[in-house]
Amino acid sequence: MVKIFIKEFRYFLVIILAVLIGLETNGCDLFEGNWIIDNSYPLYDSKACPFIRSEFDCIKFGRTNLDYLKYRWQPLNGCVLPRFDGKAFLEKFKGKKIMYIGDSLSLNIYESLLCLLHAAVPEKKFNQVILRENVTVTFLDYGVEIVLFHSNLLVDIEVEKIGRVLKLDSIKDGQIWKNFDILIFNTWLWYARRPPGQQWDFVEYNGQILKDMDRVEAFRAGLKTWAKWVETDVDTTKTKVFFQGTSPAHYHGSEWGEPTVNSCLNETTPVNGSTYPSGLPIALDIVNQVLKYMSKPIVNVLDITKLSQLRKDGHPSIYSGRHGLDCTHWCIGGVPDTWNQILYSLL
Repeated sequence: MVKIFIKEFRYFLVIILAVLIGLETNGCDLFEGNWIIDNSYPLYDSKACPFIRSEFDCIKFGRTNLDYLKYRWQPLNGCVLPRFDGKAFLEKFKGKKIMYIGDSLSLNIYESLLCLLHAAVPEKKFNQVILRENVTVTFLDYGVEIVLFHSNLLVDIEVEKIGRVLKLDSIKDGQIWKNFDILIFNTWLWYARRPPGQQWDFVEYNGQILKDMDRVEAFRAGLKTWAKWVETDVDTTKTKVFFQGTSPAHYHGSEWGEPTVNSCLNETTPVNGSTYPSGLPIALDIVNQVLKYMSKPIVNVLDITKLSQLRKDGHPSIYSGRHGLDCTHWCIGGVPDTWNQILYSLL
């Protein structure tokens, strides 16, 4: 009788926990909150992850203040962000194909997910294929395929006689993307680049060849092309589509209330509270405007902007194995783990 009671009690607890987990995100805005210390963090040991590239491997390249790994995102109003469960993720998406499409900030969130999953099943076999800048990792026991497709602008760049032409009305790689079960897109960083980092010599838009155009308007045009492609080419009854939001850089202390600071170097704590002094970037406004005017609400926004703005301490800075100061990308482990935690909750 005692054994039966214990068994039934455990079953009852499982039901309660399942209901609570389901309620954690219902009615909650997971993107509004603040960062708090949690000594159970980090979610994995980055030294044991085989997927981290040197430019994001901050511990390997000498970062000694590791407090940045101890912060957990706490949504407001008592909402709870569930802890990432790698085994549950792999079971849920058994046989599925997941693709991250975008620039090197997509690489950040991609490698973070691989580390989270590998930490959950370190004994399981995986296969990794690298083709130029694209990467495919398959967790063989689950048949889960996770792909990084490198596309800085999402729309096409073609080399013609006049030079490299940014084609704001064309998105040929979509023929590959639409065959996946989950798509997570990101772009903006390279739209804002100026020479010599600029990736095009001319812009083709509405049938005209231009030497250049306003970068925000180019971003808007490219994003509209992408949104139209989602509406017309993606079967969103089978494929779930996310847009990652805009990842912030931290080169100007005036943005977070410290005007004498000119980089993220030596930053060891997040911005206090849940607001960022300089407000949200214009690129995020463009994203929201474009998505608002889609015919159906079929794109989910992984709005990592504000929570990442608060993390001036999370960048590689000088600890990347490269020359210079990187206050654009993120250490792994670190902030991108929270991006994936929220993605996991939304899925």
